[in-house]
Amino acid sequence: MRSTKLIAVAAAATLVLAACGSDDATTDAPEAAGNACSNTIEDGVLTIATGNPAFFPWVIDDAPESGQGFEAAAALAVGEQMGYSGDAVTWVRTDFDAAIQPGAKDFDFNLQQFSITDERKETVDFSAPYYTANQAIVALNGSSAEGATSIADLKDVKFGAQAGTTSFAFITDVIQPTQDVFAYDDNVGAKAALEANQIDAAVFDLPTALYVSGVEIDGSSVVGQFPAAAGGTTDEFGLLLEKDSPLTPCVDAALQALTDSGELAAITNEWLSEFTGAPVISE
Repeated sequence: MRSTKLIAVAAAATLVLAACGSDDATTDAPEAAGNACSNTIEDGVLTIATGNPAFFPWVIDDAPESGQGFEAAAALAVGEQMGYSGDAVTWVRTDFDAAIQPGAKDFDFNLQQFSITDERKETVDFSAPYYTANQAIVALNGSSAEGATSIADLKDVKFGAQAGTTSFAFITDVIQPTQDVFAYDDNVGAKAALEANQIDAAVFDLPTALYVSGVEIDGSSVVGQFPAAAGGTTDEFGLLLEKDSPLTPCVDAALQALTDSGELAAITNEWLSEFTGAPVISE
């Protein structure tokens, strides 16, 4: 078993080097990958972006440089596979909507739960998925959304979500409520509207939904989650890069290496495994 794992890790490292275009197969893997994946915006430094602020469980205490939280840990693991760690990694903050706009970026890759969509891929690059999330509903106790067991039960609920996200699209395309859907600039706005009883329920990805209900909004709960493929809307998160970035193959190879070695699964289990148990709403 140990030898099998070593073979898998070695193969994964070779994959990273091949994608990055290394000419020296005998060099130490991280150093070689760092030298080959050198098309960063700052020479010798990998610039990673996240939201402002960044929230648990994706980033702990809004401090991604600590490596605490699922996306912080995953980003640093990707960087290490590419040959960047310690002082060779720097973090910047971006607005969600600004990051997905076309044009030059001030980061090498960005992660803040960007769902991979065909529309977005017209203006930016995405890595292979690093996480697949399903959608969930958060409502205050006593909301009209409570007790729903099917989408039909949600038709008259007043929903809100962050504009431009798959959560918002899920409401409009899959739930299709009879009332207008409220759009907010970010999840902070959606949560504030829910707390103020301006909407009956909000839709988030499941990890965020359980954190919102368990930590941020007293008297709320996750009244239901949807199967990952409900309505054909599986929500896959990818690292976002500038369109046609030369780093995209390096990032993909790094993610593949982390998948093959089991490290990505371990990071997922550490930071997201507790988010289970919400009732499933059928179509």
